[in-house]
Amino acid sequence: MPRWSRLACCLLAWSAAAWGQALPPEVGAALDAQGLPRDAVVMFVAPAEGGPARVEHRPDVAINPASVAKLATTYAALDLLGPNFTWTTPVYFDGPVRMGTLEGNLVLKGQGDPKLVIERLWLLLRRVRALGVHTIQGDIVLDRSAFQLPPHDPAAFDGQPLRPYNASPDALLVNFKTVTLTFTPDGNQARVHADPELAGVRWPATVPGALTDCGDWITSLAADFRDPARVRFAGRYPLACGEQSWQLAWPDPGTYPARAIAALWQGVGGHLRGQVREGLAPAGLKPAFEFASPPLAEVIRDINKFSNNVMAQQVFLTLSLQQRGTGTFEGSREVLRTWWRERFGGEPPVTENGSGLSRNESITARQLAQLLQGAWASPLMPDLAASLPLLGVDGTLRRQRQNVGLAHLKSGSLNEVSGVAGYVHGPQGRRYVLVAIANHRRASAVRPAVQALVEWAAHQP
Repeated sequence: MPRWSRLACCLLAWSAAAWGQALPPEVGAALDAQGLPRDAVVMFVAPAEGGPARVEHRPDVAINPASVAKLATTYAALDLLGPNFTWTTPVYFDGPVRMGTLEGNLVLKGQGDPKLVIERLWLLLRRVRALGVHTIQGDIVLDRSAFQLPPHDPAAFDGQPLRPYNASPDALLVNFKTVTLTFTPDGNQARVHADPELAGVRWPATVPGALTDCGDWITSLAADFRDPARVRFAGRYPLACGEQSWQLAWPDPGTYPARAIAALWQGVGGHLRGQVREGLAPAGLKPAFEFASPPLAEVIRDINKFSNNVMAQQVFLTLSLQQRGTGTFEGSREVLRTWWRERFGGEPPVTENGSGLSRNESITARQLAQLLQGAWASPLMPDLAASLPLLGVDGTLRRQRQNVGLAHLKSGSLNEVSGVAGYVHGPQGRRYVLVAIANHRRASAVRPAVQALVEWAAHQP
């Protein structure tokens, strides 16, 4: 080999080695401009199909991933359950149906369906009506025994119990246990509409208006939820806000399924002579029918694109429900650890509830890259990749106005945590896995550096 060729090879080898050790200059400049120290971030870029990393910055330092942790939960579920897996909610008639009357109880057995929203629950109850049931002589019984969960305090994580992201999982999760309040200005007041309707709950029909700037209009309402069945607004609604909606987690979540189902049964024209209560499905009785969820591949699109915490926890708990017969957090943690060792080897990441809504979950940039590369080589790659927000187009990254369309990335943010992980689309069909996460009191300042890293990766030859 000529001397110049040997020199060129040496230079290329040195360049590749150095490339894998240092941050690109524009990324470092972005960090410096934001005053974010280099030891506050981890970054990793490598070809999706495998091969040497292009960027490795603190790759083996365990960090809190926030919602980026959903990548492990959703890929493990795809691999262990299959993209066509569906949850079923068995519905039992505990008695004969005569002349439109069910002479017994209607029993709904929850089995973890993450998407039993009001529209789908309406379809379930319409199916009951179509089977000839107009009146239920007994009770509507809700069996929530498939998950065995510890007590949940919705204020424990961050003191925000009304935020939907703090809703707890449930074997019979109805509508994420949330209510959407819509405020519509009407003269000197605002009309109040609550959806869905909850049996026994009264909302004020209107709230007085205020001729002030919009500002923090939710705080201006001074909502009083001390009696969840009789909500009060002690403040005023700024009329300059126009129509606004407030989605909140129901402050009495234990009663939500019963209230929602009681109201909806009446809404589909049904009559109930008993009550809605908790209980167990009758042993040995065949269901009248089983109501199926959308397939897992569709469910994980909602989870990853919109970072839905409670849906992610439902999927996480389903791992142990399917393998061990009962859904528990510890059981699912062990299922995920075993799966990780079989697929990737080495120590698995630390998980708590599978959603990333935790201060105890941790993972390294190398582990995330390993997961993403493994998924890329899998037949499940299209399902996982399609579930990630497309930069600047949809999901949690819809408002991003730089590098639009260059990457499918799962974002994550908590107080003192911010970052992304996913796939960057390079030239001539090349794809790279990219991880960039900051753990710092000013973690959100990492965003310009993430943008610079995405653009750098997208334009590599």
